[in-house]
Amino acid sequence: MSKLRKSLFLTITAAVVLATAALTSGVAAAASSPIAACGGGSYHEIDQHRLGSVATIHLLYNGSTNCVVTWKTNPGSASHLLATIAKQDSDGSFRDYRYDDGNYSTYAGPVKVSAANTCIDWGGGAVVSGVWNVWMSGPSHCG
Repeated sequence: MSKLRKSLFLTITAAVVLATAALTSGVAAAASSPIAACGGGSYHEIDQHRLGSVATIHLLYNGSTNCVVTWKTNPGSASHLLATIAKQDSDGSFRDYRYDDGNYSTYAGPVKVSAANTCIDWGGGAVVSGVWNVWMSGPSHCG
């Protein structure tokens, strides 16, 4: 290999390595708990709902923002999960609907809505015994 070719090859290789490092360095590690997934800090769990033995939907709150995470009981292979939340409007309808729906190995979410002094509708879903199972709270945590 000529010196010019070798130099060009090494330059291109170095650029690819640096570009790959730059792209992957921004990827966040998976959270270690529902609280960490919501951002930690002042979030605390105020409710939860189990989806069989497969997952638990966690509702967290920090004084102004609600956060929902559907957390698998046994993380590992990816499977279909859903986390969802919405804020109730003064006419009883829901708005600011947020959801995370996909195949995940550990959890779906976080999904958040600012809902101080108003009701929310929160829930999630998972495949339980081969059947897609979705649970929604209905208007709750109104305050």
